[in-house]
Amino acid sequence: MLVYTIRRVLGIIPLILAIATITFFLMHSVKGGPFDSDRPLSETQRANLEARYGIDKSLPEQYVRYIGNLVELDLGISFANDRPITEIIQERMQVSSQLGIAAFLFATVFGLTLGIVSSLNQNGLGDYVGVFFATAGAALPSIVLAPLLTIFFAVEFQWFNVLSSNYGFTDWFRGDFSNWRQVVLPTVALGFLPMAFIARITRASMLEVLRQDYVRTARAKGLKELIVVVRHATKNAMIPVLTVLGPIFAGLITGSLVIEQSFAIPGLGREFVRSVLIRDYGLIMGVTIFFAVIIAVMNLVVDLLYAVADPRIRF
Repeated sequence: MLVYTIRRVLGIIPLILAIATITFFLMHSVKGGPFDSDRPLSETQRANLEARYGIDKSLPEQYVRYIGNLVELDLGISFANDRPITEIIQERMQVSSQLGIAAFLFATVFGLTLGIVSSLNQNGLGDYVGVFFATAGAALPSIVLAPLLTIFFAVEFQWFNVLSSNYGFTDWFRGDFSNWRQVVLPTVALGFLPMAFIARITRASMLEVLRQDYVRTARAKGLKELIVVVRHATKNAMIPVLTVLGPIFAGLITGSLVIEQSFAIPGLGREFVRSVLIRDYGLIMGVTIFFAVIIAVMNLVVDLLYAVADPRIRF
């Protein structure tokens, strides 16, 4: 497994270079630039700004310079903020990651529970409840669910808060959960669709495993149903679920434009879309590469977890 892990980690390097290359040339192929605005700049101002950020040179020279900086783990400076991009990502990621972790835990716990309960009560009340939530989650995207949750639970019933100048996720890693009323709605809105997806996959996988011969044998030996479900069925049914948990986790912790915009959360997803609108080349490249690294690492973690869930798997 060690050799496999090292090989996969080394394989991330050409992947990141390929993504950086494609993103770089696609981004520069779009008309306009970071200094095009409603208030046109003078030729001198534009020349000074382009020299300041190194975009006065030819495209190949810019590419070589950027790749060289990337090798040194230098993502450059944001054109809009004149700040190091790594600093911006770190600041915004603190908010997005905590929201993403909360949404991931919500989606995983409730998704697995609904899927297992549905499979154990096929065509029964538990199955109908699980299928209902799975269908509702797939039919209600976050762009619809977020305002509905706000209207009912924040405006009408006033159970939760949604707006604040200091959104409150930044203290979670320090153990301060006093702002939980502010966090519930965006967590549910962000995690509801992944929860439905996990529930559907868990249900299908559990139904398939429960029909296997070794499960019938375990029941015939007189083992308690709880032992059969936990020890024999659930563990083997987790392989398909693990496949989707990695990408889901990577997608949740890197921010969501819709949720962050709906609840005024200063996260990375919101900052990324803003950088696209103003053509902040450096920030676009930096966040794209950061997303790619997160997804590649999570895919590797999922592959390694396969062997934990099923000892028959070898690398």
